[in-house]
Amino acid sequence: MQLLLIHSDYIEYEVTKESPIAEKIDESLKKGRLEDAIGAFIAVEKVDETNPKKAAEQTADEIKKVANQVKAKNVMLYPYAHLSSDLASPKVAVEVLKSIEELLKPHLSVVRAPFGWYKAFKLSCKGHPLSELSRSIKPTEKEKVSEALKAEKIESHWRVLTPDDELLEINEFDFSKHEKLKKFADYEIAKSRVVERTPPHVELMRRFEFADYEPGSDPGNMRFYPKGRLVKSLLEDYVLRRTIDYGAMEVETPIMYDMEHPTLRKYLDRFPARQYSMESDKRRLFLRFSACFGQFLMNHDMTISYRNLPLKMVEMTRYSFRREQRGELVGLRRLRTFTMPDMHTLCEDMTQAVEEFKKQYQMCMDILADIGLSQKDYEVAIRFTKDFYDANKTFIHSLAKIVNKPVLVEMWDERFFYFVLKFEFNFVDALDKASAMSTVQIDVENAERYDIKFIDANNKEKRPTILHCSPSGAIERCMYALLEKAWMDAQHGKMPMLPLWLSPTQVRIAPVADRHFKYADEIATQLEMQHIRVDVDDREGTLSKKIRDAGMEWIPYVAVIGDNEMQSGMLKVTIREESGPKKAQNVDMSPTELSSRILAKTKHMPYKPLPLSRYLSSRPKFVG
Repeated sequence: MQLLLIHSDYIEYEVTKESPIAEKIDESLKKGRLEDAIGAFIAVEKVDETNPKKAAEQTADEIKKVANQVKAKNVMLYPYAHLSSDLASPKVAVEVLKSIEELLKPHLSVVRAPFGWYKAFKLSCKGHPLSELSRSIKPTEKEKVSEALKAEKIESHWRVLTPDDELLEINEFDFSKHEKLKKFADYEIAKSRVVERTPPHVELMRRFEFADYEPGSDPGNMRFYPKGRLVKSLLEDYVLRRTIDYGAMEVETPIMYDMEHPTLRKYLDRFPARQYSMESDKRRLFLRFSACFGQFLMNHDMTISYRNLPLKMVEMTRYSFRREQRGELVGLRRLRTFTMPDMHTLCEDMTQAVEEFKKQYQMCMDILADIGLSQKDYEVAIRFTKDFYDANKTFIHSLAKIVNKPVLVEMWDERFFYFVLKFEFNFVDALDKASAMSTVQIDVENAERYDIKFIDANNKEKRPTILHCSPSGAIERCMYALLEKAWMDAQHGKMPMLPLWLSPTQVRIAPVADRHFKYADEIATQLEMQHIRVDVDDREGTLSKKIRDAGMEWIPYVAVIGDNEMQSGMLKVTIREESGPKKAQNVDMSPTELSSRILAKTKHMPYKPLPLSRYLSSRPKFVG
């Protein structure tokens, strides 16, 4: 609601012409005049349609308050569309204006100019400090506890499901051989997400110049330097390609939506996330926290046959937004702005949904393995309603058999969320905090909410069952998990490193002296032509320092070039994955042998060139 309030010596109007949306009036309302009155020029807006009664009450209260301040006894309500570009429907506008009139009548003498008529008007503004006031009013309700926050308090029944079909109480299970599962169970049951210490990956992401906090933004929004952007984009490309190979159609949807959209407003309160909201052109908008909104609205508008099912759509959301609590924000683990692959599958019925769920469960395992996270690196959580478990016990038990290890179970007596079943692969980090990676959920609610339909074999309309799938979880979280895993490997005497296909520099060439630079450059060009990321340490300094620096950067292959190498055409290569903390594994190999080895290990994985100068001496320093 937009208000312009003018305290006038007099205000008068007379209708001149009827418009197509004019309300029906009798002769007495075709002209009107008030002395010593407030002229209340009013534009009823789209946002007021969400609660017309509340909008009228708040507007009437504001007019009464101003009338009391200026000691006016009369008010003219004057519809004035020019105050807004986002007007309510004529029907709602008239309803609100009439309600304001009725609410003011017990307190003031009121004249209401008719809606939808062209009118001539005159007024004489009194000119005192309070004689011209503007107000912007939005209908508000008493703040409600969101359904999502209520959900955090619902009672869960925690169990452990073994591959041998045992569903045990937490206190009945022997965790002695499953230390990480115990840490994960403790973390989940405690529901404490606050981080008290800085996890190791934060120091690593800064040391490698991958990413850093952005002081000029909201907490939980990161800046990515060239090497970090390279790693992130390779992960994005790989996960997206795998979902497309699986049969998903890539789409793109908006990152912001109308908070008052009737379907979306209900969904906002059901999803366990905290929204960013904003205003634009008098509308309340929110930033998406997943691709569900855009994809479901798209599904609603589509014509879908049972022959199209299962129908899969995917988007790499750059970006999704969740206003997480400040104490939970740390490094790449939990962000407020993140990139997430989000795939939805429309299934004909629950039978097809269960079949696809199992396929996507395996796909998520395969994707994490290629990223560099094996089954021993994460714990499995399976969450479901008791009714769904009773009807699908064999299927749920098969999920524990596939990973061949005990899994954490959370069971609810009744369905509260939109899903009846979900799983997550959870990485447990160096601080014993768990972070969900891959997930698939069976959604039995949103097809009806978004009015999504398909035509079945009998030419009848039916609603699909929907699967939600994020094959890897947030891309930033994959980076976090890889860095944390490598750090923990180092604590157990292993050489920390990233997967070869994700290492920003795959080969570093270390020339011994200036006379070796030209040959080093030739070898670098040869390797680059094979789609291998290579750089040259052309800085002044000893060879031992160059090798030590390469080790600090976890460079997978370090090739030394001196006089012998120039004469023989062979390279002395230190292979990181075969080395130990105090013993380097050095192998003599030709440039062709080195490139063949790397290409064999990175086969089928995406490649992008190094986004920095080949020469270390030419690179800027991003982190002080």
